[in-house]
Amino acid sequence: MDRVVEPVQAGVQTGRRVGFISLGCPKALVDSERILTQLRFEGYEVAPSYEDADAVIVNTCGFITPAVEESLSAIGEALEATGKVIVTGCLGERPEKIMARHPKVAAITGSEAVDDVMMHVRELLPLDTSAFTGLLPVAAPGTRAGAAQPEREDTRHGDVFAPSVKLTPRHYAYVKIAEGCNHTCSFCIIPKLRGLQVSRDAGAVLYEAYRLIAGGTKELMIISQDTSAYGVDVRYRESEFQGGQVRAHLTDLAIKLGEMGAWVRMHYVYPYPHVEKIVELMAQGKILPYLDVPLQHASPKILKSMRRPGAGRQLDTIRRWREICPQLVIRSTFIVGFPGETEEDFELLLTFLEDAQLDRVGAFTYSDVDEADANALADPVPQAVKEERLGRFMEVAQRISAAKLAAKVGTVMDVIVDEFNDDEGDAPGTKLIGRTKGDAPGIDGQVYLNAGELAGQVKIGDIVRARIEDSDEYDLYGEVTEKPAWTPNVPQLGHVHVGHGGSH
Repeated sequence: MDRVVEPVQAGVQTGRRVGFISLGCPKALVDSERILTQLRFEGYEVAPSYEDADAVIVNTCGFITPAVEESLSAIGEALEATGKVIVTGCLGERPEKIMARHPKVAAITGSEAVDDVMMHVRELLPLDTSAFTGLLPVAAPGTRAGAAQPEREDTRHGDVFAPSVKLTPRHYAYVKIAEGCNHTCSFCIIPKLRGLQVSRDAGAVLYEAYRLIAGGTKELMIISQDTSAYGVDVRYRESEFQGGQVRAHLTDLAIKLGEMGAWVRMHYVYPYPHVEKIVELMAQGKILPYLDVPLQHASPKILKSMRRPGAGRQLDTIRRWREICPQLVIRSTFIVGFPGETEEDFELLLTFLEDAQLDRVGAFTYSDVDEADANALADPVPQAVKEERLGRFMEVAQRISAAKLAAKVGTVMDVIVDEFNDDEGDAPGTKLIGRTKGDAPGIDGQVYLNAGELAGQVKIGDIVRARIEDSDEYDLYGEVTEKPAWTPNVPQLGHVHVGHGGSH
């Protein structure tokens, strides 16, 4: 779980400064970007520290117990520092839990509640209504106090405005294509927190992607709770994009995104049959050969107990995908120690891991989630057994990862540069840290590079060619060999400089 205290500086000196803490997954990060965008449009400054803040917004995570505890801790810390705290996000859907620990919070809203958050901000920190502040730019009709409000479905999914304040570096961004989920997984309460799936129109997504790439973004992470189900709820309706009509279907969306020339990475993809069409686009080089597929387990009995789709067919699906696109990188997450998991079930999981040879794997032990149906399942697994199984699982996953990375030694790969890694005494830009097409930021491995003859010439966000010289269990090591020009199919706003947390 990421924790972000955003230090964006808005240019208007209003005397009303709002601190911001963003917790949780990339989907919550996009919600945070939207709130920060609206704060900026309305003339608020975003404070870089508690000391500079007149109030604090905490965007919370409420999915699993450790996330809830971190959210409650952050709320308490912000209350102690400022005394004025607005809580939003997933945990905000459980206000009684927040009030039991922190009864002095100023307001609580649920997830995606940009309008509600802004209403409470205005109440806590009213802005000067002078002619000067009244001329501040507004994102869209219905997003300022007193304006006619658009439909809830429009505002909550970014179709009235997409975020212009980013919490990611300039060169990559998360693009949320839908909110909510139609699944009833027994261990999950996301549908209770965020509702059933609501998909954005394809045109809105594509215009947001176009704007991001025009501003210098080179990598788009496509996210939702169930990316494969995109458009189901709106019956794949068409919408306008650059004079044509585009269906709200994942295949159609991926085709259009691939035409823009940036790296396009797919996250939270369920293994539905039509995903084969997406893998075909990967084989053609249209989008990155990378799939983040939350498989959760391999035992048919446990998958049925989890109420997961496609129980027992994952291995066949993975084999078909790799036949279509041999270079495909697959990442997945698994739950170890789910109620009723026997040693036999766990051995099935280990066997699957060996057979599937997944490139990137994460795992965590099962823990009860308030209001999740799995809490009532029989035969809970003792914590000591969970931890022992997790250790065995990660040993297998680590061995597979090490072997796959070792096979890349001696090859030349594209690497997107995320940061400098210079030691004291190094010439600037001598050492770099980046990622291959098979690595998503924050969750996968990295590539540690010597810039070589290109030291000082490579910038953060550049895509370089690198010779891989070494590897370990999770990371690669090598040297830059070339810095090719990046030429997307979207006109670049080269005269506009946007830094970390800036706007396009």
